[in-house]
Amino acid sequence: MTERIPAEVFPPGEFLRDELEVRGWTQEEFAEIINRSTRLVNEVIVGKRGVTPDTARAFAAALGTSAHLWMNLETTYQLSKVAPTSESIAQAARLSERFPVREMVKRRWIETSKNVEVLEKRLLDYFKIKSIRDDVRFSHAARKNSKNEKADLQLVWLFRVRQLAHTLRVSKYSKETLLIALNELEALMEEPEEIRNVPRILEQAGVRLVIVKALPNSRIQGACFWINNEKSPVIGLSLSYGRIDNFWFNLRHEIEHVLNGDGKTEPMLDDKDILFKDTLNLSDKEKHANDEASEFCVPQQKMDDFIARFDPIYSTKNIVEFARLVKRHPGIIVGQLHRKTGRYDLFRKLQVNIRKELVGTALTDGF
Repeated sequence: MTERIPAEVFPPGEFLRDELEVRGWTQEEFAEIINRSTRLVNEVIVGKRGVTPDTARAFAAALGTSAHLWMNLETTYQLSKVAPTSESIAQAARLSERFPVREMVKRRWIETSKNVEVLEKRLLDYFKIKSIRDDVRFSHAARKNSKNEKADLQLVWLFRVRQLAHTLRVSKYSKETLLIALNELEALMEEPEEIRNVPRILEQAGVRLVIVKALPNSRIQGACFWINNEKSPVIGLSLSYGRIDNFWFNLRHEIEHVLNGDGKTEPMLDDKDILFKDTLNLSDKEKHANDEASEFCVPQQKMDDFIARFDPIYSTKNIVEFARLVKRHPGIIVGQLHRKTGRYDLFRKLQVNIRKELVGTALTDGF
């Protein structure tokens, strides 16, 4: 809305002069009435002094008006001396209301600019929309925002994953090749350092793996979608926790979506802690992916037998021995133990962080 500016604005002193003339009062007389100096009255009248709340109340009492009248006259006059607010400020505010501009600039997803029109153009290009009022869409039937609503942080993250995925060169994807790759991945699950080989194995199987740190206040864990006419699958992970058990569970969960061809018409977005909490009200596809991920992390029959044997008294020794038996890192065993027993405090020191193993070999952003 364009700001309305009066054609001409007068200082409050002009109105005070008129009021005194109507009553036939001199400045000296008025000064005595309000118990103020003649100099103060004169400076207000000639515009050298502004009206304060204190003088506004004195003027109001003497002239039978309201203090608000004099304060409003003063405010209007002072605002008239300031140049109208630039439309660019309002435009910048609209952009920040709709998109996480500051974080996107900080992460270098877009370049900043003092020219708000240039900044808006970069945002529109990032989201591939023509107007700030357009819905932000991803893929063919992606989640949809109401107009003028804050863009979903998950979608902002997802656009970055897709942007980076296009820079990767991978082999042609086939389900058969990915199933073979699962055997290679399973052989890496004993040592955290072996995780550095995961991106290469997936690339050879035709799967693009992209690691992008989640935006603040976003719960995104991972995603599966397809590019290049739905022929090339992409797995995006946020590594929000970075623990070895979360990594393998989330990765295998997304691989199952790829194997099932999920995410072609709509990206599969995992915004829940699919390893531990928020497992209620999951779709059949999500439940199936969870089951396959659990089985991959630790064969579930063996895990159940282990729990039946030692519950409720566990030790680092028996966890390490069981991990060696099933050829898994102890931290993966602990993750499944947490999931099955709900005792999330157990042996957390065994859940090592694997971010550094991935940063050196995977395509990452934000780490």
